[in-house]
Amino acid sequence: MSPTPRLSPADDANPALDIYRQLRGLIVSGQLGTGERLPTVRQTASDLGVAPGTAARAYKMLEGEGLVVSRTAAGTRVAETAGVLPASVIRRIRDLVDEADASGSDPDDVVDVLRAIWQSRSIPDPAPAASE
Repeated sequence: MSPTPRLSPADDANPALDIYRQLRGLIVSGQLGTGERLPTVRQTASDLGVAPGTAARAYKMLEGEGLVVSRTAAGTRVAETAGVLPASVIRRIRDLVDEADASGSDPDDVVDVLRAIWQSRSIPDPAPAASE
């Protein structure tokens, strides 16, 4: 059995979403590999100090996205189809995290900036005005 993933305490505002994001990050980064078993919902809830229903909602979100498969006897495992980011992207993200940590940056700020930059790249530029 794989080691239990290290998760941070869940955000009080939306703990299920926070747990989902943490586990999703472990899966797409390859830290939880295909076929690896996740801790039980009860264990995750206990480790993070949340209600089992909260942890179960996070697992359902992962399952809905096709990242995990839940089976009664086999528990919840990372799905064969779970996409992992390319190694080159993971390396650059690790470098970014190391640099941000060394500069004392807040992780939430780094994530917010990354998300804002990503979203601004997906907004199409307005069509240039026709010359008269």
